[in-house]
Amino acid sequence: MKNERIINVAVAGACGRMGSTIISLLQKTQDMKAVWIFESKNHPSIGAEVFPGLIVRDNFEKCPAADVLIDFTTPEATMENIEIATKKKIKAVIGTTGFSQEHIDKIKSVAKEIPVLVSPNMSIGVNIMMKLVELATTMLGKDYEVEIVETHHHNKKDAPSGTALRIGEIINNVRGKQAREGFIYGRSGTPGPRTPDEIGIHAIRISDVVGEHSVMFGGRGEILEISHRCFTREAFAQGALIAARFIIGKETGFYQMADVIDWLM
Repeated sequence: MKNERIINVAVAGACGRMGSTIISLLQKTQDMKAVWIFESKNHPSIGAEVFPGLIVRDNFEKCPAADVLIDFTTPEATMENIEIATKKKIKAVIGTTGFSQEHIDKIKSVAKEIPVLVSPNMSIGVNIMMKLVELATTMLGKDYEVEIVETHHHNKKDAPSGTALRIGEIINNVRGKQAREGFIYGRSGTPGPRTPDEIGIHAIRISDVVGEHSVMFGGRGEILEISHRCFTREAFAQGALIAARFIIGKETGFYQMADVIDWLM
């Protein structure tokens, strides 16, 4: 699945945790190159050469030439960048979380003009985990109770994580339910006995944990647990680069990391 030419990449949020990790990884990658890195206007690093030969710009609009945009920023910033990518016919890999349904609908509309891959978690391992969750849900049926627990660093802005929500949606899809039907976000007070159809989702924010997700299926006298732990953001960055290689071969369409996993197989 090697590309015949270098893939030119624009990176949004260049000075953020994920942006800087992606750029650092691109510096070591032979088939891809960062050609434009940018931050929000008035960012203190605008104009600085934060990586050899790469100056932080204050916008995406002036990007002269890129094949793919990789964006791990905020929903508002991503939506602006998607509009520019559409005008420039630049393909997009989006790892931003916290999108509303309106945002997703807009991105799906844009995907009729350019290929867009959106995933709350680019880690290859966690996306294989999702495949295992889907298989377990199919095999266990509807009689097993489900609880999802996620842990992230104390600076994460959204809760629960997009990955936890996506896992719950996968389970509901297998069970023939609406995307977020039965989701219970934590419990307090005296909620009473657990109902058979609810999916408990619990968010922990502590220290500098990069990301952990666990899904528990509870039956009579047993619990099956499927877990994934991420120790470095390079796992997400590496997945984003693989996603960029995948999407470079597409003309239009809305994609997720599940499509990348299938492509790798």
